[in-house]
Amino acid sequence: MSQAQAIALTNARLVLADRVEPGALLVRDGVIAGIGTIDLPAGVETVDCGGRLLAPGIVDFGVFAVDREACRRGGIVRVALMPDQRPVLDDPGVVQRAALVGRPDLWIHPIAAATRGLMGQDLAEMAFCIEAGARAVGTGRRWIADSGVMAKLFAYASDLGLTVVTHAEDGGLTHGAVATHGETATRLGLPSAPAMAEALAVARDLLLAEESGARLHLRQVTTAAALDLVRAAKRRGVAVTCGITPAHLHLSDIAVSDFRTFAHLSPPLRDEADRRACLAAIADGTIDILSSGHDPHGPEEKRLPFADSSAGMAGAETLLPLALMLVRDGLCTLDRLFQLLATNPAKALGLDTGRLAVGLPADLLLFDDRAPVRITGDAFASAGNTPFDGLPVEGKALRLWKGGRALS
Repeated sequence: MSQAQAIALTNARLVLADRVEPGALLVRDGVIAGIGTIDLPAGVETVDCGGRLLAPGIVDFGVFAVDREACRRGGIVRVALMPDQRPVLDDPGVVQRAALVGRPDLWIHPIAAATRGLMGQDLAEMAFCIEAGARAVGTGRRWIADSGVMAKLFAYASDLGLTVVTHAEDGGLTHGAVATHGETATRLGLPSAPAMAEALAVARDLLLAEESGARLHLRQVTTAAALDLVRAAKRRGVAVTCGITPAHLHLSDIAVSDFRTFAHLSPPLRDEADRRACLAAIADGTIDILSSGHDPHGPEEKRLPFADSSAGMAGAETLLPLALMLVRDGLCTLDRLFQLLATNPAKALGLDTGRLAVGLPADLLLFDDRAPVRITGDAFASAGNTPFDGLPVEGKALRLWKGGRALS
């Protein structure tokens, strides 16, 4: 289908901003032209959705690798790409190339490096990177130890109207650690760091954001203490959002037992009390964004002794079914879930999309929330390093449209 054609998606259950209701959706010239009860234009192409759910395409905030096929299978139409690339996204030319490489099937929104080479010392040319297509600036996988550098970063970002995306772990405590300090790490003899390393980093960045007036996004917040700090900051009016991955909602540090390197993540999996605190933060609205943390690694990086293996998991293909578990567990509604998956990530990137509304881009996901699926890492389009390998789940992307153009 070319973008100039019209298409009507009928007999759908529409996942709207505040409710789910039956209806149809009309797309014309790549944008949503009608929602609900629509008049079908003559000659319009019609897709019968068969009573399935039609939602905005997923906006995956903070991926480390661009895997177009994995994103297509996962219902993802846009990704915010982390600056930890080769080369690092600290140069306008590099940023511009990164922004264009996925089109037209996948829109890539680079997060520019906050410091040159992500070394945490000299600020990068953020303004030029934004002109080249970056949508935010970030510290990448690393924590910037120098609070003076961070203060300058927040001041500069505030002047430019940018969101600062930070990794929230105090590196002075986590250096060399591969697990959270506790019974599991002690029993396995793994180098570990206390969970409070996250709260220490969050506290500093919240204070700097509050002082500067800059927008702050904490890419992953995974502990009860850090979530309490975020709640308090939001009550004070600090412009802060925070995210999490399904792994930190569904798994505790017990998953690393038997030295399972597929469960070696960054930040590391937490204890059961912190995991439950994260679920509560989904339910009460403290957590704003749910993302895949897509960071695939092959066997040469994962099939090693735990402490020598690379941290990260392939998450693009499993984001939707793992997210739907939150709905079935009664922690959020479907419309709230797609705020976490699409609306809020788009807003954090300054994009007017991620919702089903007239005039917005027709980035659409048709899915079956009851389709039985068994997660099989060996069948992934990317490297199959997932701690959920073999897990039976429900939820499958059926069709995907980007700007009204069918991708699947």
